[in-house]
Amino acid sequence: MAFFSESKWVWKNGKIIPWEEATVHMSAHGLHYGTGVFEGIRCYNTADGPAVFRLDAHLQRMFESARTYGLPIPYSQEELAQAAIDVIKANGFSDCYVRPIATYGSASLGVHPRNCPVEVAMLAWPWGAYLGADALENGIQVTVSRWKKFSSLAMPATAKACGQYLNSMLAVQDAVRCGFDEALLVDEEGVIAEGSGENFFMVQNGNLLTNDERDHVLMGITRDSVITLARELGYKVFVGQMRLEELEVADEAFFTGTAAEVTPISALDRKPIGNGKPGPVTLELQRAYFAATSGKDPKRQEWLTLVNAKTEAGKAV
Repeated sequence: MAFFSESKWVWKNGKIIPWEEATVHMSAHGLHYGTGVFEGIRCYNTADGPAVFRLDAHLQRMFESARTYGLPIPYSQEELAQAAIDVIKANGFSDCYVRPIATYGSASLGVHPRNCPVEVAMLAWPWGAYLGADALENGIQVTVSRWKKFSSLAMPATAKACGQYLNSMLAVQDAVRCGFDEALLVDEEGVIAEGSGENFFMVQNGNLLTNDERDHVLMGITRDSVITLARELGYKVFVGQMRLEELEVADEAFFTGTAAEVTPISALDRKPIGNGKPGPVTLELQRAYFAATSGKDPKRQEWLTLVNAKTEAGKAV
C-alpha cells in the first residue's frame, strides 16, 4: 500500500468515503471482463493553488468512451468535475494524479452486463514522473514490442476502456523484462501506433510527425495540448502514418501522456535516436507544456481548473 499511502479518501457513488472502504465485490462484472472506462488526470500546484489540467476535456472523453461501450454513467460531467475537486480537497493534495473510473458492478456474470449497476469512483494520489525520476531530463530506452496493437475493428481503440489495457500490460511487461523502460507498439503491417500508455511523436528537420485514430490510437489530451503548443511556437505538425524505418533516421522522438507528460526517447532497441539525448524541439515543447500545467502560460489559463476557486451560488468566479 506504500504507493497509495498518502491517500485517505475516495469519492465513490456520490460520497466521500475512507480509502479502505472503496471496495468492489469479487463477482463484479468489471473485475471479470474489464467492462469499464476510466481517465487519468493530473493536478498541478500553481501560484493560485492546486489546479486540474484539462479536467473538462478528460471527462468529456470519459463520457464518449462510455457511450461507445453503452455504459450509462449515472452522473453528469459537471458532477464528476466537482467530485474530482472534492477528492483532491479531502486528501489535502496540491499536486496529484486523479483517476475517475466507471465499471459494471455485481448482478450477473453473463458476458452481457444486463442488470449490472454502474459503479463510479474518483481516486487521487501523489504520482511523480511515470517513467522514472530522470526520464524527463535524460530520456528513456524503448523497444518495439512483439505484441501488436489491436485494430479498431477488434475493439474501439479511441475509447479508454479498462479491458483494452491488457494489450498494453503485455507490451510493457515484456519491455521491462528485457531491460527497457517502455514499449512501442506497431500494428500487423508495421505501422507505429503508440506506447503502452502514451502517444508517440517524432521530429525530423524541425517538423513534428504524429498519428491519429486511423492508426488505432487513443486520442490523447496531452497529445492535443502538445500539438497546440507546437503550432503556436511555429512548428509544422504533420499527422499521418509513421513507420519504423522513418524512426531510425529521425532527429528526435518523444512520448506524451497524462502520466508520462512529455518524455524524450533516447534510443530504440539500443540504437540512439539522433545523438541519443533529448533534442532541442522535444525540450522546448516540454518546457511549454510545463508552463501551461503550472499556470505560467497566460494564454492557457482556460486549461486549468482551480481546486480552491471561490464560488458564488454554486458557480466558480
